Amino acid sequence: MGLTVAQKIIKEHLVKGEMIPGKEIAIRIDQTLTQDSTGTMAYLQFEAMGIDRVKTKRSVAYIDHNTLQTGPENADDHLYIQTVAKKYGIYFSKPGNGICHQVHLERFAVPGQTLLGSDSHTPTAGGIGMLAIGAGGLDVAVAMGGGEYYLIMPKIVKVNLKGRLQPWVSAKDVILELLRRLTVKGGVGKIFEYTGEGVKTLSIPERATITNMGAELGATTSIFPSDEVTYEFLKAQGRESDFVEILPDPDAQYDEEIEIDLSSLVPLAACPHSPDNVVPVSELKGIKVDQVAIGSCTNSSYKDLMKVAKILEGKTIAEHVSLVISPGSKQVLNMLAQNGALASLVAAGARILECACGPCIGMGQAPRTNGISLRTFNRNFEGRSGTPSAKVYLVSPETAAASAITGYITDPRTLGDEPQVEMPKSFLINDNLIIPPAENPDEVEVIRGPNIKPFPQGKPLPEVVTGKVLIKLGDNITTDHIMPSNAKLLPYRSNIPYLSDYCLTPCDPDFPKKARENGGGFIVGGVNYGQGSSREHAALVPLYLGIKGVLAKSFARIHMANLINNGIIPMVFENPNDYDTIEEMDELKIENARDQIEKSDVLIIENVTKGLKYRMVLNLTERQRQMILHGGLLNLTKAKGMN
Repeated sequence: MGLTVAQKIIKEHLVKGEMIPGKEIAIRIDQTLTQDSTGTMAYLQFEAMGIDRVKTKRSVAYIDHNTLQTGPENADDHLYIQTVAKKYGIYFSKPGNGICHQVHLERFAVPGQTLLGSDSHTPTAGGIGMLAIGAGGLDVAVAMGGGEYYLIMPKIVKVNLKGRLQPWVSAKDVILELLRRLTVKGGVGKIFEYTGEGVKTLSIPERATITNMGAELGATTSIFPSDEVTYEFLKAQGRESDFVEILPDPDAQYDEEIEIDLSSLVPLAACPHSPDNVVPVSELKGIKVDQVAIGSCTNSSYKDLMKVAKILEGKTIAEHVSLVISPGSKQVLNMLAQNGALASLVAAGARILECACGPCIGMGQAPRTNGISLRTFNRNFEGRSGTPSAKVYLVSPETAAASAITGYITDPRTLGDEPQVEMPKSFLINDNLIIPPAENPDEVEVIRGPNIKPFPQGKPLPEVVTGKVLIKLGDNITTDHIMPSNAKLLPYRSNIPYLSDYCLTPCDPDFPKKARENGGGFIVGGVNYGQGSSREHAALVPLYLGIKGVLAKSFARIHMANLINNGIIPMVFENPNDYDTIEEMDELKIENARDQIEKSDVLIIENVTKGLKYRMVLNLTERQRQMILHGGLLNLTKAKGMN
């Protein structure tokens, strides 16, 4: 039986287990990436392992999230990351060099290799034929130390692309169509592999847009084949020696299949407040726009911004619109400056932001109260923009540019002929903001600012676990709810005690106080608990507050892994109706907790207040059970060594 692209890469990197969907496997990791929002904690965890040097083929630390420096905290963390990278064998991408996923695609991603990143949009590199997976910082730290990465073998979904995109329809519309069909939980436990005649019509940046937003499906990752289009991109980056052709076998077997006729797609938009709330842009005609933001790791490539520049050329944005543009990398910005496109953007009225995540992560450019913001980003969760009352729509660069001109949500097909943008035969290559590791690491001093505090570590599981239900939540609770990520809080990513005052406050302003007064306890959630970012702060901060377990109808993949990594028990209701019988401040008790977790797939938890017992499913592998028993991955790693 033939193999798919994903199966070929997994097979080549398989260390433990069998490639059977639903079974645990372990794979060897070739590359890692971190960013400064999650990286400080990942490197503190790496240091705690006592390993002298990273053991990957390439590890890169990016500064792209916390780039507003209104106090010393961000600059202190950047210096810590730079010195720790220098000492331990990690390449360091300085602030201003660009967004991690865009830069990695340009300069480091290699077809056929594996990439583990402490950012949920790491699958962007799947656009170049890399098996790229987002994970918590601790998983990345273990991989940097030479440890394999454990995951449940996903199902492989074939996405067969037919035909080619019509004028004014973009790659963003392809992934929005998938989100419309499948929802934000439709990809859990799956890898989306793109095939078919339509693949060859898409450039690498376009493929990367699609794999990037596969994260919003809840997918393990998404991947394209490595073909002649891949080769031309790598050649234009001066990296043709990295090219390896990887195509699915003609008789490759897939677990599921989806077909998308590219020629039938129209411009789409995700309406507030979820990436799967998708409708045609034409249905939103007449909605007045206050802000347009173009950029993010989804849509900030050279090709995206050249298209925007050509649409805006000779035009002026509407008087009531604020247009901000964040180029994805220094390479992109430099090329726009050289060819005159930057002048067109500025002349039209665009405000040019630095090459960073910026507004996408809530780092500046919050809309006005009740504002309508069109963004080419990947997430529009309520309040993520920095303005709780804002309504954020996710659109393509073409739709964003058209709407900036008219001042209203506008179908770009109404603008006439679409301007054409070709991929460059050669990119401008200047890696002077990428700092290589030191040749003599003993000479490097790691510098820690006063904002860096020790991270909490789990404790071995006791025989009896008790606590009150501190909060009861609904469906699709995001990591933005659990650990808000705005411009005021991002500088404190290395200070868990400080962040603990804000845990789950968007849902209950008194949650931190209740957690402290009750010595911790339990969280109850609905479907898809923990969707969104890979930030393990959404597990570390609850751990600091004494959270012992989370009862939910289902979990998002990365957050569930982060809970287990930190020794917090994730439990799934065997009978979803039991959720309805639980109230806040109910007292819960798990008798014989260690024995139950070690030996059973179902954990019995007693609601002492109501006199009820619940059967909670433990979707844990044997290794994950050991993590819970030891109080987390770091404790287990120390106890048993890397392997």
